[in-house]
Amino acid sequence: MAAVVPPQTPQRPLPGGYVQTPAVQQQPPPPATIFAQQLASLRNQPPPATQQSGNNDANQAPGGAQQSATSNIDRAANAINEALYLESARFPDLESYITQGISGTYETPPNSAWLPFQRLKLYDLPQAIIEQANQTSTGLMMGLFPEIGHCWAAMDNCLYLWDYKVQGAELIGFEENPFTITSVKLVKPKPGVFVKQITDLIVVSTSENMMLLGVAANTTPTGNSSLVLYNTKMAIPTRGLNVQHIEGSKKDGRIFFLASEGEDIFEFYYQQDEGWFSGKTHRLCHTRSQYDFVPAPVKAVSSFIGGVQKQKKLVKLIIDDSRGLLYTLSSTSEIKVWSIRPNSVALALARPLQSLLQNTGHFSGNTKLLYDEGENKVCLVGLDAIPATEAGKLTLVATTNTGCRLYLSTTRGYGYQADGQNAPTSMQILHIRFPPKDPSAPATQPLPHASPMGGAAGGAPFGGSANTATAQGNVDVNSQYLKNTESALRFPPGYFLAAQPNFASSGSDQRSRVFCCAPDFARLKNPQDHSSHNSRFVEFGQWIDLSSWFAGAHIADGKEWTGAANAGTMGTAGFGNEMALQFSSQTSTEIAIMTGVGVQTIRRRRLVDILAGVLRYGNADTEGEEGGVKRFVSHYGRAETAATAIAVACGQGMDVMGEGTGRVSSVTDSDVLEAARKAFIEQGGKPEFSANAAGSADPVDSVTPSPRYQGLALYVSRLVRGVWKSTILKDDVKPGVPPTVVSTVSLEILRTMQRDLASLKEFLDRNRPFIEGLSGSSALNRVATRGEEIALQGEHRAMQSILSLIGSIGEGLNFVLVLFDEKIDDILALLAPDSRGKAKQLTFESLFVSPDGKELAKELVKAIVNRNIANGSNVDTVAEALRRRCGTFCSSEDVVIFKAQEQVKRASEAGGQSESGRVLLNESQRLFSKVAGSLGQEHLQWAIQQYIGMAFYAGAIQLCLTVAGERDRARRALGWLREGMSDSDPRFDAFNQRKQCYDLIFEIIKSLDQATESQPAEIDGRWSLAAKRRAEAYEVVNESEDAVFQTCLFDWYVAQGREDRLLDIESPFVVEYLKQRSREQREAADLLWRYYAHHNDFLAAAATQV
Repeated sequence: MAAVVPPQTPQRPLPGGYVQTPAVQQQPPPPATIFAQQLASLRNQPPPATQQSGNNDANQAPGGAQQSATSNIDRAANAINEALYLESARFPDLESYITQGISGTYETPPNSAWLPFQRLKLYDLPQAIIEQANQTSTGLMMGLFPEIGHCWAAMDNCLYLWDYKVQGAELIGFEENPFTITSVKLVKPKPGVFVKQITDLIVVSTSENMMLLGVAANTTPTGNSSLVLYNTKMAIPTRGLNVQHIEGSKKDGRIFFLASEGEDIFEFYYQQDEGWFSGKTHRLCHTRSQYDFVPAPVKAVSSFIGGVQKQKKLVKLIIDDSRGLLYTLSSTSEIKVWSIRPNSVALALARPLQSLLQNTGHFSGNTKLLYDEGENKVCLVGLDAIPATEAGKLTLVATTNTGCRLYLSTTRGYGYQADGQNAPTSMQILHIRFPPKDPSAPATQPLPHASPMGGAAGGAPFGGSANTATAQGNVDVNSQYLKNTESALRFPPGYFLAAQPNFASSGSDQRSRVFCCAPDFARLKNPQDHSSHNSRFVEFGQWIDLSSWFAGAHIADGKEWTGAANAGTMGTAGFGNEMALQFSSQTSTEIAIMTGVGVQTIRRRRLVDILAGVLRYGNADTEGEEGGVKRFVSHYGRAETAATAIAVACGQGMDVMGEGTGRVSSVTDSDVLEAARKAFIEQGGKPEFSANAAGSADPVDSVTPSPRYQGLALYVSRLVRGVWKSTILKDDVKPGVPPTVVSTVSLEILRTMQRDLASLKEFLDRNRPFIEGLSGSSALNRVATRGEEIALQGEHRAMQSILSLIGSIGEGLNFVLVLFDEKIDDILALLAPDSRGKAKQLTFESLFVSPDGKELAKELVKAIVNRNIANGSNVDTVAEALRRRCGTFCSSEDVVIFKAQEQVKRASEAGGQSESGRVLLNESQRLFSKVAGSLGQEHLQWAIQQYIGMAFYAGAIQLCLTVAGERDRARRALGWLREGMSDSDPRFDAFNQRKQCYDLIFEIIKSLDQATESQPAEIDGRWSLAAKRRAEAYEVVNESEDAVFQTCLFDWYVAQGREDRLLDIESPFVVEYLKQRSREQREAADLLWRYYAHHNDFLAAAATQV
């Protein structure tokens, strides 16, 4: 006899271990994200109900299995939503690590595997451009149009464009202009001004005027794409301005520009139609009166004659569409902030560099990198806007010629954020980022008294020690590493480029080199200590030598970094989280650097690329491969390491194959994949069981899965992040075209996601024996304590759940791809209006996880099959393809149902009364009966309606009886009938399931009687066809052994006033039914003795009357 285990003694709460005691809140809670609501709802779901031992009937077994599978998927979906939420919530926003003070912590990569950027390829200038440049009289101007993937070159009065990535690309020229070109810029057009084919405008400024060229894409007969330029005939005069700088707003298409002299801001105003007092175009000056007729060059000459030797002028213009502000930088390093109004631009504030630096003395100290007034005077060489989606109050990054980055904060009254409608009233330097330490410089002494922010305590702008460094030893405030910086750029979410002359280059050609650095975002997100965010602000940097002089840099595709999915909804949370988005596109961020000899492209290396490089080149490093992995774990933690390692093992790592080739491909070296597999298995950590955790009766619920599982869930969440919350369908509305339904997400993205998930599943299946939680019962042999055993059980449950979810996602993606192989509009038209509305609101998450989503998908599958059947397609081929690709939504039973429906349609075409038609009807009835237990009411009703229309009454009745029996195989309805028929009895549901089938039989009998009552029983001494159909049907009805059916049938006869029919039925069910009813109804007792008398049992009739 098995021993009875007594209940465990509850654990006594330990001091300090009471889980409901609130801790002191050190930091404000992270902002809510789009995943927070879903995460909370999943956490608050009650545990799934378990079956009672007394109800373990045969017909309930499938339901229990389904409940278990659903709970597994829900558990994994909970983990995915939690990972998505924490990706943004745990990632600090820019203003949490760019705080008041200074910083300058950089890491020199120990080898090429840790470099933040990789050189891709140098695209040379076309030979025709070089030949033309040698003959020009005004020199050569060049630049990039990254939005359209073209370079441009201006020589004298000619403008040429070419696709720099295509060798031997055709030049696109504009030579109609008679004046010398001074500046060129690509901008977005105003909405509604041009035809939709014009997607961009090229603003060409000359010595006499400024004109607009329309840019449209064109497809050649060979299928290649090219650009076409259109002269819009829109121009404004610019004589005497010598325009050098043009900027356009992507938000509303307004065009602003600067003259080469003076501090005026001009606008190129254009509209579609001419006004009463204005033409289509005119020039506006927003910084002086319209009645000031003295041009800036004349003022400059008069000022020089009057004794002023240097005229201040604006040299840089930046538009901040996210705030509605405009920033300018002058030749004297003065920054001005302007509010962009609908019809004007108003100056909000102006701050010279020296005025800004006066407020930084208490945390920056005295350093020549900021305060040198000698021959190498400090000035600003770069100014970049920080979008509002990245930071609230931090709006600008200004870079000095000494390589210092000044982070500027602009606010309005009481510290509120500023925008175009609420102009800023204050601007100050919040943070200073110093250059890296110069490895060739002598070591500096630490600063004796350091402030908590790492700067000098109480230093004055022009006083104090000249030799200062922070107590941390990481910030060198006198570093000459980026001295002579000529140009600097910052791209969201934090990539920084600083160009300076390359004095070490040989030869007479002027060459530049670029210092490229980027924050270690993975370390910011995954802190391995309790230090503050600003102390974890570390950047990896490297030098890239150029083949010629630096002429500018852009993001190669021209797309703005938008941060994590729906970053606008989440504010600034998660904006710079590169790890969350590293699998959302085929390539990482590329930067195109324009030089004097061509375009040099570099790529930002993702975290997965860095680990792949560590594993690939680790043997050449002093740390070795194992040391590189340990370094990775120490920097980013085990969970991030596991997520990245399994990504490398699944072929996600990318590397440049060959120096200068520009070819980037997956890292598939067998030794690298094996090392990644080893890192995932060995560095995954262990699950933990907390015996003191309260709130759950199941000890497995108190298990915290291992970092390996957390990394796996994190990797899956990153794969599906782009679609998880998206709807599957959307309406595509275009003017003049009927609206159509299209996919919300590109089908190519879905196919890529499907391949990645298939690769992941294959990896897990192949390594199942080696992964704790998947290896099965053999792992129990290695446990030493009961706690370890429970922890292993929890790990097993978590890993199996994520495997179930991966399978569900794979089938869901298959279904979506199958859906869009068909004409989706025709499929939706076959659905009921309610289902059609739900289908348009169905999200990928609901399809993957929700039972309602899966049921809706089954309806769509049925619509697909029905449409193919209606079009004459072979249902076997269609159904088998559906079952093979998405079996959850199209089971083997569904395939049989589809075949049966096809037989019915073929019978209808052949004629229900023909011999071939009756054969097809009998075959369909056999197929329906084969899957009677899975036949839904909708399918059953459709089949019965078709059978009645073709006078297949007996088959219809037999099918209903078969389905009723399969729905209640335990015959619970009969027990309900015999034991009181209480509505509160749980067996009442079983009776209702049967009753739905019986009601269909009653409809069949009605139709049968109506169709045959007027028909003769015999024709020429032979039974008529109608009589045969009637006899066949009633034979099935009267010979049924279903007691519940016979009871309902007799009740229906009585309710219809046709109780005399009972007298003609020779069945023991009639006597039993009348005896039971006669106890309550006198009419039933009268009918009982009549029944006996009708069948010559007079003794029983007399006994009934007594």
